[in-house]
Amino acid sequence: MTSRARNHAGTTRALMGGLAALGLSVGMIMTNGSTASAATWPTPSGSKAVTSTISVSGTKDYGMLRLYGSGKLGTGSQNEHQPPILELAPGTVLKNLVIGAPAADGIHCLGSCTLQNVWWEDVGEDAATFLGSSPSNVYTVTGGGAKEASDKVFQFNGAGTLNVSGFAVQNFGKLVRSCGNCKTQYKRTINISNIEATYKGLAVVGINTNYGDSATLRNITIVGDSGRKIVPCQKYIGNNTGKEPPKNGSDPDGTYCKYSPSDITYK
Repeated sequence: MTSRARNHAGTTRALMGGLAALGLSVGMIMTNGSTASAATWPTPSGSKAVTSTISVSGTKDYGMLRLYGSGKLGTGSQNEHQPPILELAPGTVLKNLVIGAPAADGIHCLGSCTLQNVWWEDVGEDAATFLGSSPSNVYTVTGGGAKEASDKVFQFNGAGTLNVSGFAVQNFGKLVRSCGNCKTQYKRTINISNIEATYKGLAVVGINTNYGDSATLRNITIVGDSGRKIVPCQKYIGNNTGKEPPKNGSDPDGTYCKYSPSDITYK
């Protein structure tokens, strides 16, 4: 949290309570159709170590508790195939949570899920991974934010539709990546709106054109990227062999990358 936010901690806490139910943070309030210039990161209500993956179903409100990895979840490495802090059964709604460091592989959704006002202070392998083979799966992220993701924030391995809105990201590789080399591949639909992406970063979204992926971007604010190095929508040719997928352009085309220049604001 910034020093200015700490000086107004009482007001911030009051606003957070009202906004949490909407999946928004104080810094993500919309004015004139655009995000605020900087997200306000919440102060956790407490902290709890997690030594083995927690299974969650139904609706779970953590009340802004910070969970962090310990033991086998506490290496803090970027190794692939780490276990997650939380594993969500299909249909789970997860609210008001801070994932601290070490973060292991964050959150796994085994099917449709909703992540509402979830914050990652230091992303581990990935912040959240979306799984499940049904094309009817819908994964929804509203509010929250993530920092320090050396690679991906959201890893989309399953089938269906991923919606991300009202989210802040700082120092990241890609906000969303449709798996480029999973053994089983799917057509994936990604909708991203009202996002604040603060440099450094590589891309807002990465998709596989050869599997029919599409990404729709609306109201994306990119902060501090004077050289415009963050690519809004990076296209790849995916595979199911585990090889690194080659890039396949990055221009909006109305089919795979769906946005116009007016959807991207640089500050």
